[in-house]
Amino acid sequence: MFTLHGPFSGIATMANLPLRGPLADAQIDVLPNAGLLIDAYGTIAEIGPYHRLKAAHPQAALDERAAGMLALPGFIDCHTHICFAGSRVNDFALRIAGSSYLAIAQAGGGIWSTVTQTRAATQAELVQGIVQRAQRHLADGITTIEVKSGYGLSISQELKMLRAIQQAGQATNSPTLVPTCLAAHTMPKDFAGDAPQYLKHILSELLPTVRAEKLASRVDIFIEKSAFSPAEGQYYLAEATKLGFQLTAHADQFTAGSALVAIEAGALSADHLEASDAAAIAALGQSSTAAVALPGASLGLGEPFAPARALLDAGAILAIASDWNPGSAPMGALVAQASVLATYQKLSCAEVIAGLTYRAAHALGMAQIGYLAIGQKADYQAYPCKDFREIVYEQGSLKPSFVFHHRQATT
Repeated sequence: MFTLHGPFSGIATMANLPLRGPLADAQIDVLPNAGLLIDAYGTIAEIGPYHRLKAAHPQAALDERAAGMLALPGFIDCHTHICFAGSRVNDFALRIAGSSYLAIAQAGGGIWSTVTQTRAATQAELVQGIVQRAQRHLADGITTIEVKSGYGLSISQELKMLRAIQQAGQATNSPTLVPTCLAAHTMPKDFAGDAPQYLKHILSELLPTVRAEKLASRVDIFIEKSAFSPAEGQYYLAEATKLGFQLTAHADQFTAGSALVAIEAGALSADHLEASDAAAIAALGQSSTAAVALPGASLGLGEPFAPARALLDAGAILAIASDWNPGSAPMGALVAQASVLATYQKLSCAEVIAGLTYRAAHALGMAQIGYLAIGQKADYQAYPCKDFREIVYEQGSLKPSFVFHHRQATT
């Protein structure tokens, strides 16, 4: 059974575009008066002129809810922390009064504040929070969301978080959720041992269960003065690789050096990069490790943006994500943040859209999403405009009128 979607005023497929480096707006081809023929499994069977597809498939059901709109792939938020409980409003108040992120953490706020609140929450409460935040993202055209643990920081609590993410992802109204184990977020204050011992504890006592229950295929580590050293990060990522996990890392947020650790470990992505130096930029420009900019954290902390322009000019694979979390990036408005990043870093509209679609898919190691073509998942969104640049120009205020995800469609 096939369903023909359209007729769209145009489809910006984002197919056949360079994975790395600069991208001009003129490189984005828009198929005019086009349609998508989608099978019962949510896969694109054909793409092309609507009336040709309609004539060739007279038995296909018609879905004209997005007729006359501009379609493009669903956005991908490849770095979030939307599994949490509680609020960090006190951290925010201290920060805008002049305290630094590190000073707040040392005084008992920061990540540990959210750990305390998340540990006190039930799994059901965490599921409810994830679903609510994911639904907000879906309404903004975001059909795939990476979700990290990392606010449990014990075996039982990290498993609770990962099970909550898994359960939320099984909801019929959920976008695709990609779980990542971030048990190496920071040193838990109640762990009786040092950082190397804690990492060994995770590797031996947590990750085998994560694999056995298929709770996540990815691990992350925060390499920073307030968390784990570059040497500790190097050890942890190497050992996680032996266990069969894909890798990512919080890198170069406040101090440089850890992006190189991520690259050397073969990580899919190095995320943050606000403090990346020339060596890191050059290395990312030559690496298959995606550079993930998190403008929400820069806005939330009042810190510089990641050097997105320099990264692209060096040849890097630039993705853009929200870092949605209760502490440093509570806004969660991915398109608005990406548009602001474009303004300050002088990115083209095409570079922004690429960073939210197929380049973000690369950061997750997911080949079936991020662009629209035969054989790809049919996750798409449709806007009441003719020009894809309007999405960036209106800085998040222009919302999709229709979002199609293989499990549901929203208007």
